[in-house]
Amino acid sequence: MAGRITKADQQLRPDPRYGNKVLSRFINCIMLDGRKTSAERVIYDAMDMIEKRLQKDGHPEGCESAIDVFDRAINNVKPHVEVRSKRVGGANYQVPMQVGPKRRQSLACRWIIGACRSEKGRPMHMKLADELYAASRGEGKAMCTREQTHRMADANRAFAHFA
Repeated sequence: MAGRITKADQQLRPDPRYGNKVLSRFINCIMLDGRKTSAERVIYDAMDMIEKRLQKDGHPEGCESAIDVFDRAINNVKPHVEVRSKRVGGANYQVPMQVGPKRRQSLACRWIIGACRSEKGRPMHMKLADELYAASRGEGKAMCTREQTHRMADANRAFAHFA
């Protein structure tokens, strides 16, 4: 039943500290085994670390608070195009396609969380704070994933007529 309409957007409540629905969805993505308070603690500790870094280093390009850094990081990591496999005449082609707004946001969250989880040796809130801060400046592993996706779509632009 692909494409069915759900009430997930209406049921999603904003997070308790910042009142941001995107951050609430990010908390749900980070959550493992239904442990929401642990996920919230990780997020809010990372936001506190970002606040400290902002006070120490200064504000990068108009980010005055941790939630601004978070929003900028998510917007920077969102992909515009992706490649999808399509079977035409017995051959599979990687066809570049535009990404819808909801999928853009979920991909950005997934890439940031995946970049944090791939790194070993430090607590999750430290890795998350570093990745969000780097992504807000256009750097980091999640931004590399986005650039790689865009490069692959650009390389397969010849197959765009199959879309």
